Amino acid sequence: MNLSDLIARDAIIPASHAQNKKAVLLELSELAARLTRIDARQIFEALQMRERLGSTSVGRGIAVPHGRIAGLDHITCAFARLAEPIVFGDLGEQPVDLVFLLLTPEHAGADHLKALSRLSRLLREPTTIEQLRGAHDRKALFAIMSGAVASHAA
Repeated sequence: MNLSDLIARDAIIPASHAQNKKAVLLELSELAARLTRIDARQIFEALQMRERLGSTSVGRGIAVPHGRIAGLDHITCAFARLAEPIVFGDLGEQPVDLVFLLLTPEHAGADHLKALSRLSRLLREPTTIEQLRGAHDRKALFAIMSGAVASHAA
């Protein structure tokens, strides 16, 4: 499973001006709703439920909010690079500026874990993270994600 199979160029927000966790989750929920035709409120509520279990901040300024969505027929990924980092988890954590949204069908099972694993591998690469922070438009961000997938295939 490749990240380029999960994310489309129009699923990328190159410079979100969200000022807090709720705002970025709402923005990504609305984007995902346009991509999937699933109600944005349903997506947002699933993300909020998951965040209540514990922050999806994974360190190094990155968060991967995710959720299982009833009625979704394929895994969907979206990305937002924040113009200014925000507190996403505990106050002691590094502020987040890179947010990957991952939505999976309600009964995705192993595919959900494969997609999270794929993102995890991508985000362990310091060079990729630097490139994501340095890119300033949707096309460049998509190219980085597609190229990183090709050079670090599972």
